[in-house]
This record gives sequence, C-alpha cells and structure tokens, in this order.
Amino acid sequence: MAAKPNRSTRKRFKALFRVYLGDEIALGPGKAELLAHIGETGSISEAARRMEMSYNRAWLLVRTMNRCFKKPLVHSSRGGDQHGGAQLTKCGQQVLKRYRQLETKFAGAAREPLRDILSHLKD
Repeated sequence: MAAKPNRSTRKRFKALFRVYLGDEIALGPGKAELLAHIGETGSISEAARRMEMSYNRAWLLVRTMNRCFKKPLVHSSRGGDQHGGAQLTKCGQQVLKRYRQLETKFAGAAREPLRDILSHLKD
C-alpha cells in the first residue's frame, strides 16, 4: 500500500493576486478574506477573531483599503451603548465580488498549463 503524501509533498497551486496603489497593497488575498468576514459578521473584531489576528491589525488593514480606494470599502461605527459594527459599502461589495471573479477566471485559464507544470514536480 502506497504511503499517503503529507501536506508538504502534495502537489498544489494557489493563485494570489495583489492590487497595488503605489507601493501599498490596496487589496490582496488576506484583505479580501477580511472583507468577506466583515460582510458575514458585521464586525471588524469578529472578522479578526475568525482570522486569528488582532483587532488592531484588522483595523489597520481596513484603514489601508479605505484610504487606497476612491470610496471606502468598509463603513464602521463605534461601540458603546449601541454596540457599533461594520459593514461593506456598495463599493466594498463590488470590489470583493470582482476580486473573487478574478480568482475564479485565473484558476480556469491556468488549469491546463498548471497541470503540465505540476506533472514535472517530484512525486
């Protein structure tokens, strides 16, 4: 019986896209994941917990995205008695949707050449 390959020897590919404004990463895989979690939870802090990152780090990423785009991607309100919250703006929803579409299109277009490249990797 053949040994099952462990995670470090499995052949795989992961496409990572980053959108830059100057030298700053305006959007990439981590920021897209953060946007998705904010959209699902309505909370930057809960999105940060799901990604196992600090609230401060998540807030800095949101500030960077909002600064880089013409319109903010996330709107947040402070906590307190009303318990604050965050949501994706229409622009944020559209940008996240397009980013996910780009990932899907690239994966489809790259399937055949990637299969060939992966076939050249050691077993």
